[in-house]
Amino acid sequence: MSETTLNAEREELFHQQALVLKALANASRLKLVDRLVHGPCPVGELTALIDSDRTTVSKHLAILRAHGIVRDRREAGAVVYELRTPCAASVFECTRRMLEERALAPRAARTGRRPRQARPETGTA
Repeated sequence: MSETTLNAEREELFHQQALVLKALANASRLKLVDRLVHGPCPVGELTALIDSDRTTVSKHLAILRAHGIVRDRREAGAVVYELRTPCAASVFECTRRMLEERALAPRAARTGRRPRQARPETGTA
């Protein structure tokens, strides 16, 4: 495969990753995904979770579904959502670590100590 082809594929990958991250860049959608990390959930419970009307929740879920983050299924007359890829949980772990490290950095500067480095990701959720 040529270098030009590889660069084009990487550019497309970056573009697709940016779209997924953009879909997640909303506090309500993050709450929905965070809940779904713990298992499938009926849409009614998701609506209560973000304290919004069903239309707004449906729009958020449609965005997440369009970007391949969640999927839905009918179960006993209710619509149930679940994560398509459980590794989405690692997004929460990574951002939590980033926030913790950012919070530690100013304190470390005051004390003259370096902030603790996070362990490298292993790729498991």
